[in-house]
Parts: sequence; structure tokens; C-alpha cells
Amino acid sequence: MIKNICCIGAGYVGGPTMAVIAKNCPELNINVIDINENRIAQWNQNNLDQLPVFEPGLEDIIKKCRGKNLHFSTNLKDKISEADMVFISVNTPTKTRGIGAGQASDLRWIESSARTIAKYAKGETIIVEKSTLPVRTAITIKEILYSSIREKSTCEFHILSNPEFLSEGTAINDLQNPDRVLIGGESEAAIEKLANIYSNWVESEKIIRTNLWSSELSKLAANAFLAQRVSSINSI
Repeated sequence: MIKNICCIGAGYVGGPTMAVIAKNCPELNINVIDINENRIAQWNQNNLDQLPVFEPGLEDIIKKCRGKNLHFSTNLKDKISEADMVFISVNTPTKTRGIGAGQASDLRWIESSARTIAKYAKGETIIVEKSTLPVRTAITIKEILYSSIREKSTCEFHILSNPEFLSEGTAINDLQNPDRVLIGGESEAAIEKLANIYSNWVESEKIIRTNLWSSELSKLAANAFLAQRVSSINSI
């Protein structure tokens, strides 16, 4: 049973996503963590007009949930060790150097997050990809996790892909009323645990279950269609 959720990355995706989950699942304890102390300070400040992310409706949710079942912290060690489920929601910018510069995604923050989880996680932990990632990134995360925990035989990890489909300016509505929630994984039990969280406010027919590769590829395909539509509109 999932009781504690941790999200690595207090940015545009991580903050709003965890806020909406906290609003709809008051029984869950949710911690958003980041190594950026200034960003965490912004999420914790009293003036909600100065939150690091502006999205209509976000301020009201933060006011309602923060300090109750939604917390923002730089304490990676304790929050990861307490978590039953860890979301990875960090930046994946385009590489600026080396092989694939200007085209490929820079996965250093993803890899760093995986190593941090391997270092502090305890027992059985579900890892959820929430960033936009190349296909098969889940395999890389899995390899990092298990290569880093040889001395921690009590740890067990399940990797899920749960891509976001958010638009700037409508992110809270997109999260509250999604047209679909996509969950990909190898463990049916882990998939159902995440699906059960979303089922608190999302209709069951909108929660789509698939495998890891299909989930990762679906996000990239959606981005490609969007880019093509924008390109065609601009050309016309």
C-alpha cells in the first residue's frame, strides 16, 4: 500500500503534479524534493504570488495542502528513504556537447536521480518516470539502480513510465481533467498501485496500462505530432 510519495524535481512538472495528487489524495503524504535551495524556499514562502511556477489554480491548491500532506524540502536522504513511490521529474535538456550535441537529450540529471535513489531507498520502491525521455531510458535507470545496490540486498525496485501531457497555462486543468493517463511498466502490481492513485479523480477508462517502451514512445510520438502541427501552422 502506498502511503509516502516523493518527487525528485520541484519544477514545472513536479510541483503542480504533486499538488494535484495531494489535493485528490489527502491520505497520502507527499514530499517534493530538490537540491536547489532557492527553488524550495520559493515553494515554502508565505507570499503565494511568488511561487516558482505560475499556473491558474495552483496557488489555491498550495494554500490548501502545503504543510498538511504536501511538503517541499531539500532533505533528499530522509524523504527518499521514507518513500514507497518516487517520481523522477527533472530536466532533460538537449545536449550541448559530445555525441548527439544539439539533438540528443542530456540524461545526467536522470542518472544522478537514479543513483541518489539507489543510495537512500529502503525496501520495495516504485520509481516513476515523469520527465520527457528517450525510449529505453527506464532500462538505463534500472541498470543504475541494481548496479548500485549490490550491498543492499533488501532493496527492490519497480520502474514505471507515466509521461505528462501538460500545456503551459492549463497545467492544473490538464492534471485535474486529463484526456488520458498513461502508465507503462513490467510489474502489474506496481502499475495498479499508481493507477489506484489516479482513480481517486480520473475515470477508469482514461487510465491506460501498457509496457515501458510503449509508454515512453507514446510521449515522444505525441510531442512529434505537436511539433509537426506547429511547424505546419507557422509555414502556412
